[in-house]
Amino acid sequence: MNLKNIFNKKKIIVTGHTGFKGSWLTLWLKLFGAKVIGLSNDIPSRPSHFKALNLKQKIIHKKLDIRNLGLLKKTFVKYQPDFVFHLGAQALVKKSYSDPSYTWQTNTIGTLNVLESLRLLKKNCIAVLITSDKSYKNLEIKRGYHENDILGGKDPYSASKASAELVIQSYLSSFFPKEDTKVHIGIARAGNVIGGGDWSDNRLIPDCVKSWSKNKKVLIRSPKSTRPWQHVLEATWGYFVLAAMLKKNKKLHGEAFNFGPNTRNYKVISLVQLIEKYWKGISWKVIKKNKKDFHESDLLKLNCNKSKTKLNWSSILSFKETIRLSVDWYKNYYISSNNVYKYSASQIEFYQKLLKKRLYKR
Repeated sequence: MNLKNIFNKKKIIVTGHTGFKGSWLTLWLKLFGAKVIGLSNDIPSRPSHFKALNLKQKIIHKKLDIRNLGLLKKTFVKYQPDFVFHLGAQALVKKSYSDPSYTWQTNTIGTLNVLESLRLLKKNCIAVLITSDKSYKNLEIKRGYHENDILGGKDPYSASKASAELVIQSYLSSFFPKEDTKVHIGIARAGNVIGGGDWSDNRLIPDCVKSWSKNKKVLIRSPKSTRPWQHVLEATWGYFVLAAMLKKNKKLHGEAFNFGPNTRNYKVISLVQLIEKYWKGISWKVIKKNKKDFHESDLLKLNCNKSKTKLNWSSILSFKETIRLSVDWYKNYYISSNNVYKYSASQIEFYQKLLKKRLYKR
């Protein structure tokens, strides 16, 4: 699938472009030749993949809070985007406990504001709204959640994402009916995404690399918890494919799609032990679970058969390849100090070559 032909020279609004996933998605769009308009209220981490890439100088960068409906509407009207990728969010479970109001306003009302802004467009536009695997009511089941499973959430983050989904469904019925709309919308739910350039607080790999880069021991909580560890490029490619297929087949309008790894879930401790094979000299200490001061699901898994069948999307990286790509990126940053833009672009190029070999065989 040649997505460069689809995104080249197109005007694309990306909310949350300064974040971990947003910066990778923005870089990839730039490599496709797109004209990116990035909207974000801040740079969420220090260090920052966005800053390391110097993306501010390569796109139209707007400091904008998606809670500001008036300003958001003006921006959509001004730029008249061909595509919208909505990633803007308060993305951390722990922070949702310390600041639930901000979490709800950003994740739920922010999504509503994006939909309100899309209503003002009088041209064809494809919008991919990214929510979360935590939108599902977590019953700790092993079969993997299907797109039509019940939504819910015990913590403010999960509940705010599930509520954003309800807002989307309401707007699809009320303002973007299939039979009469120029704006076509897809919903993307991705699993636990990892990769180089993530420095978010209270996330496993960022916590590890921040400690190990200073030769410190990292503290590991919930070592037996399992996650569907997925490289950021896998999920990002899924978002692109959804947008492309939605442009081609308007019947997909309003549908939700899961994007998760083909590999089985792995325990936190298994991931750390594998990292040790690629990054010598690291150390860690397991914290007793009763010291954990907030609720977080122990088991999360997505069933991605729908994405495979309707989008011809499937993850292609093994667990070891996912970890190796992530570790190599951080080692390049902390040890080799090579050009971050060039190195990140090279990982995208490597992944695209693997896609041709493994998924799009010709």
